[in-house]
Amino acid sequence: MRTMAAFIFTSLDGFYEGPNGELDWSNVDAEFNEFALRQLDEAGTLCFGRATYEHMAAYWPTEQAMANDPAMTSRMNDKEKLVFSTTLTDANWSGTTVMRGQATEQVPTIQAAPGKELLVIGSAHLTANLAQAGVLDELRIMIFPILLGQGRSLFEDLQDRVSLTLLRVRQFDSGNILLTYRPSPPS
Repeated sequence: MRTMAAFIFTSLDGFYEGPNGELDWSNVDAEFNEFALRQLDEAGTLCFGRATYEHMAAYWPTEQAMANDPAMTSRMNDKEKLVFSTTLTDANWSGTTVMRGQATEQVPTIQAAPGKELLVIGSAHLTANLAQAGVLDELRIMIFPILLGQGRSLFEDLQDRVSLTLLRVRQFDSGNILLTYRPSPPS
């Protein structure tokens, strides 16, 4: 059975993007990049919600991405990708399959197939839905040492409480903190 993990970053005050959708506040350095590459290497399939997919698909296949970060770009472009959407009809980023319908209903079948870890990157709405449905095995939250004051709340889509069991904590030299949890939705 394949495990499913989600990785998302947030400001210390709990926002995954600024009030105008900005992501220019992320705290990325060599140590973060090493972590990100290792995480991608351990994943078999990358998973996205529609909005995150569209942002990723607009950047990673470009020459600019290859010039900025060839190691990350090759991994992002070469991995199998699933985009969960009720509205997207086709995807043109290489290796992408559109999964129409409700992700929470499809994930158990995908997890039953052989392969390495399924990794949700970003995709706050998808992450919240998967955690609440009990199909997410790990929730990895990278907290960047910044206060935004306003923006989009990381778990604004939750309808019910989800208990979390802390599995690991990693402090980065930059001040970033990676918290890894096992979600346990209410029974």
